[in-house]
Amino acid sequence: MQRPEPSWPQVIATTVRLWLDRHPVAGIKMTGWRLLALVAGAVIVISAAVTGIVIGGQAAPAARATLHDQATSSGSQSAASLEAATATRASAARWVSAQVGPSAIVSCDPAMCAALQASGVAASRLVVLGTAAPDPLGSDLVIATPAVRSQFGARLAGVYAPEVIASFGSGTGRIDIRAVAPGGTAAYDSQLAADLSARIAAGRQLIGNHRITMPAAAKAALRAGQVDSRLLAMLAALAAQRPIRILAFDDSSPGASAAIPLRGAEIAPARAGGHTAARLRTMLSFLEAQRLPFLPMRATVDRKSTLSVDYAAPSPLGLLSGN
Repeated sequence: MQRPEPSWPQVIATTVRLWLDRHPVAGIKMTGWRLLALVAGAVIVISAAVTGIVIGGQAAPAARATLHDQATSSGSQSAASLEAATATRASAARWVSAQVGPSAIVSCDPAMCAALQASGVAASRLVVLGTAAPDPLGSDLVIATPAVRSQFGARLAGVYAPEVIASFGSGTGRIDIRAVAPGGTAAYDSQLAADLSARIAAGRQLIGNHRITMPAAAKAALRAGQVDSRLLAMLAALAAQRPIRILAFDDSSPGASAAIPLRGAEIAPARAGGHTAARLRTMLSFLEAQRLPFLPMRATVDRKSTLSVDYAAPSPLGLLSGN
């Protein structure tokens, strides 16, 4: 018959008794109750150690799992942030490629400059901001990425580039396209105010032109001086040849400052009819024959009844006043 295994307290008591027999403590007589107390203490200490090992063994996988989850979550957030930043850069680069004039010089950080080149902007038009180019002066536009805002701080808007002509993304990852003020913000603000006054005056003349018809929304934009100077001059020239209709003013500049004028319009011959297509071709030929700065970036006939016109960003100042 197999003898049952001794319990932990029995094993501990035997171990303590044998140790004391071999290592007697001087001056201490090991009576029964003292031996019992010593054994009980040993049982408590060893039991606590065993319990700690068991609990620790159970807790370790849970702790490792928690750390793994935290690391995974942090990695996912970092990947999402990187993906969002890349998408915002790509959107800004596509807008510059499609909307900014081909002669405009653009300042940007290295990553943004690379995105612009990938979107078709020539490297010769790009100024990489860094030690070699400590400021965006000499450029027409500066791409205000988080890195550029960190580099220039309040000087970016207060000294170099006061107006946002387009904006992409949100929060700290936002990217602004800013017009550079070569003579400083005070001179730029003065020129912008003078240009606004000239645009308001020209807009009122178009509203009063009996060869031009338009809806109320277009009249409101003209009265407020919200229409680009090149567009105003083009509309007056077209109306001098034959009556026209302004269908709408529009723009493709998301997030632009209120001071930035609209650069696009949809127009048509004053009277629809069998000669509409021929008249649209004549208007289109007139626009395509213009020279800069009055040559549109795009002029297309839509649905054989509408002429869409878009001028390049940024809008020049002082055209109507001759400055």
